[in-house]
Amino acid sequence: MTFLGGHEGKGGVKEVFALAIPMIISSACDGVMTFTDRLFLARLGPDQMNAAMGGAIALQVLTFFFVGLTGYTTALVAQYFGAAEREKTTVAAFQAIVIVLGAWPVILLLEPLTGLYFQFMHIPVSQTGYQVEYVNILAWGSLFSLLRHTLGCYFGGIGKTKVVMVASITAMGVNVVLDYILIFGKLGFPVLGIAGAAIATVLGSVAAVGVLGIAYLGTVNRSEFSVMRSFHVDLAIMKKLFHFGYPAGLEFFLNLMAFSVMISIFHSQGSTVATATTILFNWDMVSFIPLIGIEIAVTSLVGRYMGAGDPETAHRSAISGIKTGIFYSVVVLVLFLFATEMLVRVFSPAVFTAEFEEAVPLAVTMIRIASLYVLLEAIFVAVVGALRGAGDTHFTMVVSVAAHWTFVPILYVALNVLHLSAVIGWVLLVCFFLAFCGMFIRRFWSGKWKRIRVI
Repeated sequence: MTFLGGHEGKGGVKEVFALAIPMIISSACDGVMTFTDRLFLARLGPDQMNAAMGGAIALQVLTFFFVGLTGYTTALVAQYFGAAEREKTTVAAFQAIVIVLGAWPVILLLEPLTGLYFQFMHIPVSQTGYQVEYVNILAWGSLFSLLRHTLGCYFGGIGKTKVVMVASITAMGVNVVLDYILIFGKLGFPVLGIAGAAIATVLGSVAAVGVLGIAYLGTVNRSEFSVMRSFHVDLAIMKKLFHFGYPAGLEFFLNLMAFSVMISIFHSQGSTVATATTILFNWDMVSFIPLIGIEIAVTSLVGRYMGAGDPETAHRSAISGIKTGIFYSVVVLVLFLFATEMLVRVFSPAVFTAEFEEAVPLAVTMIRIASLYVLLEAIFVAVVGALRGAGDTHFTMVVSVAAHWTFVPILYVALNVLHLSAVIGWVLLVCFFLAFCGMFIRRFWSGKWKRIRVI
């Protein structure tokens, strides 16, 4: 890995790469699943494609507090693993599973509120019905997506990221095949459209949980990590999980809510803007998801070395993550700048529509503007991974939430009060994102996170 200028020892690029590659593949599989949903639905028309995006974000608003909270399992497990307290890694994982089991009924109780929210945000009537249907199915299946996430965090924490990769590939295979069958009504099934996309997503998660569950309860994991003695509530570890995890949970929840509002503001500008921004955010998601694999790898390594009392190697791991991410982001930059219209026309409907053709030049412009921040994203994810791995979750929550909720009124005023174009609104968001990243980078270089003690 010398082409990246990395270290070959502990915390070097090679170590980060070994953990990150399976997680990058796993994250890419998730991106393929989401992308395939929207690509197939685009063939049925822009309304179902737009509804899949709006519905997915609404579901994430319902679940992301619990995703963030249980997501701290990666760092907590990694710290116990680094401190050679292996029996506590599975105890920490079980506390997260208990949280998931309690969260599912709450999600189902809150799900009907999403329909009222869509009406309040003046989502086009042609899109709203699809959106409600999509969210309802995903909410019932959210138990499996949360269990998949939690078990994946455990394996990421102990460095067995290949297990997560296999589970994600399985989920992708199930999802993509069922997408084709259920959305378009193949093999004797009725044409289910967006409902078929949601069912395929849920069954993909079920398959992934099966793979992770087999590995978790397998002979190797039981013998090395005392799995069978972990099935009890440990108040001390549960307290640590809540103390360091709830800021991440609040951050995820409030940020997704802000993002959902921003998407709704764009969608309320009419079908052309809704289609263009859906295409933009689809490609933005596809480009960003592999970076999540790098963030998880950095979180795991930083947590491991902080748990072992070695903050300097933890720091080196984050720098190696930045180098790895920049190498990937250069490829995205080239695609966003020079293959833009091709990327947009991937979402062309099966039947010509004037609405889609009107959206093409707008989407092309917005994707090219997005190229301004793709390199900075690589630095951002590694820095955030390091801060979370070390336990600096309170800072990340305050700054991130404040920034996202500053974006919301700026976008609203720009589009609905000043009546500026969607392009100008997007430029404003990109500029604020650049400033937001700068605050995290400054926090990382200050080194304050190196003095935090989790265990």
